[in-house]
Amino acid sequence: MKLHLRAMRRGDEYALRKVFHSSVHDIACKDYTVDQLAAWAPEAYDVAPWAERIKSNPPFIADASGVVAGFAVLLDDGTIDQFFVGSAFAGQGVARLLMTHIHQQAARRGLAELQADVSLTAEPFFLLSGFEVVQRQQVAMGDVILANAKMSKRLRVSPV
Repeated sequence: MKLHLRAMRRGDEYALRKVFHSSVHDIACKDYTVDQLAAWAPEAYDVAPWAERIKSNPPFIADASGVVAGFAVLLDDGTIDQFFVGSAFAGQGVARLLMTHIHQQAARRGLAELQADVSLTAEPFFLLSGFEVVQRQQVAMGDVILANAKMSKRLRVSPV
């Protein structure tokens, strides 16, 4: 498998939704109930708001021989807004590639800190990547509550 990063292209929205859905339902299922998974990533969804959210903060994409394997978004303030790996690519270095790119982008932007709201499933990976838990959270998605963690990592900023 040839893995590389690329920018989002027009028409990637459906593939990104598939990655998001498989990440939640096939990977996070060990830490969340069926009801929680359904609230987080429902089977039926409104395509327009999903596409608008993706277009408003375009992710960078981990591409595995022409297939979207994962994606992440780094906002200007250092927030990792989305970080998902498709279940077919779990354990194959996709998350590490995405996190390395996030750190490179943060260094280029002169960011002093990264932060993210991280699922219970992703928490061990973020810990291994140098993040620490700042706060445990209970997030409401409709009538369903999901546990996650607010995590952060201080970065060394190089003098210019």
